[in-house]
Amino acid sequence: MAKGGPRPTGSLFVQLATLTGLTLVAAQAISLYLLFSLPPPTPDFYRLSEIEQTLRGPAPVFTERRPLQIQMLAKPPGPAMESSNAPVIRARLAKDLGVPVDSIVLATKAGPFADRRVFRIIRERMAREGVREEHFFVAPFDVGIRQPDGRWAVVRPEPSFGLSAWQQRIALWFVLSAVAMAPVAYVFARRLSAPIRLFADAAERLGRDPRAEPLVLKGPSEIGIAVRAFNDMQERLRRYVEDRTAMVGAIAHDLRTPLTRLRFRIEGLPEEQRAKMANDIDQMEEMIAAALTFVRDASRPGERTPLELSSLLESLCDEMAETGASTEVESGEKVVLEGDPMALRRLFSNLLENAVKFGGRARARVFRDASSAFVEIEDDGPGIPPSDREKVFEPFYRREPSRSRQTGGIGLGLAVVRSIARGHGGDVDLINRIGGGLTARVQLPL
Repeated sequence: MAKGGPRPTGSLFVQLATLTGLTLVAAQAISLYLLFSLPPPTPDFYRLSEIEQTLRGPAPVFTERRPLQIQMLAKPPGPAMESSNAPVIRARLAKDLGVPVDSIVLATKAGPFADRRVFRIIRERMAREGVREEHFFVAPFDVGIRQPDGRWAVVRPEPSFGLSAWQQRIALWFVLSAVAMAPVAYVFARRLSAPIRLFADAAERLGRDPRAEPLVLKGPSEIGIAVRAFNDMQERLRRYVEDRTAMVGAIAHDLRTPLTRLRFRIEGLPEEQRAKMANDIDQMEEMIAAALTFVRDASRPGERTPLELSSLLESLCDEMAETGASTEVESGEKVVLEGDPMALRRLFSNLLENAVKFGGRARARVFRDASSAFVEIEDDGPGIPPSDREKVFEPFYRREPSRSRQTGGIGLGLAVVRSIARGHGGDVDLINRIGGGLTARVQLPL
């Protein structure tokens, strides 16, 4: 376990608070800049004379403002304008249009332009244009004139679609500010996520090899605490695995002494009894030898080198074919991964031998996806019941309980297969094929 490592770079809470604070300060600064430096938008405004011309027809043509339109309604528009200028404007319209004052309704809707600077800008603009008129309407508004048939002719600006020029300018400012803040956020995000990503990689590596090097990782103080706990856990797991492995090896080794004594003691028994007991002792010694081999291989992982799976399978199939076994490898893509050549050779050899032994023949193929390599070995045997799919990977478990030499093995073959596959970060599964036969699928990470 590494006691000393890189010093922490500060608290994760402090870094997150800093990022959040910088973002809020930047957003407020941009908002204040827009509020105090940009002029308020000039809304569409219409002089009283333009509204009167629209009612008389034809409507005036505007280049920078929305055109005015007349709509015939059954009811007067609302809500009614309540400003102090409303009676004066109604009287002016009644006089210019020659209609009674009570047949005129002025309606307005609360808009977003409450800033008094807007009205000053409008008056300054009309002054520049040489217009002396005092009364004007700011969109949206309705001016209704009651007609002789009881309906109302309502003058209003045409509805607008999309963003105004001022809204487009504000949206552009916010987009530019977001673009300016994006690199800062990206740097902070990478700084915060890099230790977590490396921590996840270390956890995945631990699943493949408990003897992996302790984790040394720079990062916030919270990450440093997690790293120390992770390294302590890895050390305890390593000691646990080594202790259990050494215990199993010692038990298997010590069992040979009483077996040897039993072999000498049965020499004086009748031939028939001696043969049966000798056969049992031979099987027990075979189990002990297999257990010792299993423990030795598990406790001494080999060096991992690049190897090509199709070539490995072809060499195994060629060796088995020399003894008369029916094996073949389908041609496919070349898949190279880092692995222990001797361990993987034993893994695939066990699966090929099982396929030939229980299914008559073995067909192997190799393929891959984005992250893993797959090896499938098929046979033409009877398959296995779904309830035994996991049990067959248990050490010393055999579906055929007689343990006779003719049916082969002592029940460690598939346990070794899964141990090797998981030691490489992968796994193995047995799948019954439709129509008969079994497929052993090995998945190994690339």
